[in-house]
Amino acid sequence: QAVEKQLKICGFKRNVDVLVLYLAGQGLRSIPSLSQFHRLRYLWINNNKIQDLTFLTKNYCLTELYLNNNELTDISGALKHLHALQILLLHDNQLKKLGTTVKELKGMISLQTLNLFHNPLAQDPDYRLYVIYFLPSVQLLDRKPVTQRERESALHLCNRERSCVMQSIAFGKRVNTPLGTTAASSRYTQPARRLMIPSGCEFGNHTNKVTFEDPEDAVLLRAMTRSLMEFSSVDWNKVATCQERRLKNKAEEPHEKLTIRFR
Repeated sequence: QAVEKQLKICGFKRNVDVLVLYLAGQGLRSIPSLSQFHRLRYLWINNNKIQDLTFLTKNYCLTELYLNNNELTDISGALKHLHALQILLLHDNQLKKLGTTVKELKGMISLQTLNLFHNPLAQDPDYRLYVIYFLPSVQLLDRKPVTQRERESALHLCNRERSCVMQSIAFGKRVNTPLGTTAASSRYTQPARRLMIPSGCEFGNHTNKVTFEDPEDAVLLRAMTRSLMEFSSVDWNKVATCQERRLKNKAEEPHEKLTIRFR
């Protein structure tokens, strides 16, 4: 009845003409299949008592979906086919499994706005970085813009090995550095504690490699070490040639080498 009422209000005569459907705030516990509206793009079902989303299995054209303030506990298998979705609001529900929820949304390559706050899964201490890493298309998460610093932190948190590889690259040339071993959790690798730069470290390829909490620190150190230039000069008139060494016609003198380093 709620669906039919909305169709009358909007004046839709054919199902193919339905692009927008507003069913918010009507105390609905369930909704029949909306597969007949195969061109549906905007759907409001917020502020109801919905517990499952099986009615969305055929609505491939959805670009905006408002499911906030319902009673959803699991969205597995219900949304992964919505590849065109750009806005998805799921806040104020009962979603508990962060990994399962994010896995369901990974196929949404166009998703830009996502709300998951006020769900039990948002209590995870690494919740925001985890979502940012596995859903890279999201630009606005829980009403806050995703920053570049957060993306770098998410990479360091969830893909430690790749982060170390990226930190070992300088001026297009890979520097062989030990990636180290870390204990992995069931969902992602735990971040390593911050290490201080040891004193007396050498420059160039002999730099002591350390792991940084802030990627910008690694970039700064690498810029300092890679931009160091060294020039050495020797008075070759005082150096015996091979023939002179064999014939011992010239006394060996201590070599004086002048070395200049600058950035």
